[in-house]
Amino acid sequence: MPEMPEVQGLVAFLGERAVGRTITRTSVGNIAALKTFDPPNNALHGAEITASARHGKFIVLSCGDDLHLVFHLAKAGWLRWYEMLPTTLIKPGKSPIALRVALNDDSGFDLTEAGTKKSLAVYVVRDPEEVPGIARLGPDPLEDSFDRAAFAALLEGRRMQIKGLLRDQSVIAGIGNAYSDEILHAARMSPYAIAGKLDEAEVDRLFTAMRTTLTDAVAEASGKPPADLKDAKRRGMQVHARRGEPCPVCGDTVRSVFFADRSMEYCPTCQTGGKPLADRRLSRLLK
Repeated sequence: MPEMPEVQGLVAFLGERAVGRTITRTSVGNIAALKTFDPPNNALHGAEITASARHGKFIVLSCGDDLHLVFHLAKAGWLRWYEMLPTTLIKPGKSPIALRVALNDDSGFDLTEAGTKKSLAVYVVRDPEEVPGIARLGPDPLEDSFDRAAFAALLEGRRMQIKGLLRDQSVIAGIGNAYSDEILHAARMSPYAIAGKLDEAEVDRLFTAMRTTLTDAVAEASGKPPADLKDAKRRGMQVHARRGEPCPVCGDTVRSVFFADRSMEYCPTCQTGGKPLADRRLSRLLK
């Protein structure tokens, strides 16, 4: 799933390449992906893109102040950019393309989604806050105002496991499964630790790990075209999706805990006192 650093990379790329261009055509390949009907998607035709922005994992392409194309790439979605947009007809239901956007210099992009479970979402709205997922977002962890004190206040009293809290978009915006694994590894913290029970030193480590991990990943994504962002993400991972490989810090074997539709990766030596975690449904919580 694209998370904050990759989404920010896409936003920066679109800011350089799409802002200032006019949308000449939109073609919907998966009608279920389009979550709004007023304004209609053809309201974008003839509109100039004036800004590109990120809200959590949502990308917002603004056409002035009162018309916005908003999309969330979900688990298996991506943006495919073309300097010369294909002219082939999109057949709804027969293609991985959810939406095609054509620009007035013959460039454009497709929003694509692999697999059979379709979760990619597209909105055409007058205000980004009309999108339910944006309206309920928590603070952005890289905002200057989200300092260590704000982070500590957010953790206070919460009975959630820290892995789940980091992934909860209503608590902190933009972090998903991959970067929560990376942040917890950098902080030397069990994913099952309870957020509200962290001591001051643990809060310090976690806040520093979160800011450093995300800042470095955003910097790595900066300036890369969409086609290169996924590989850059994979190269930067220390434990996520590296089950069975040696931990780059201590050399222990990276382990996984599996869930219904995902897994989490961690290093026992770095994070859980050398104890492998059992399946979440069978394990007692480890601090």
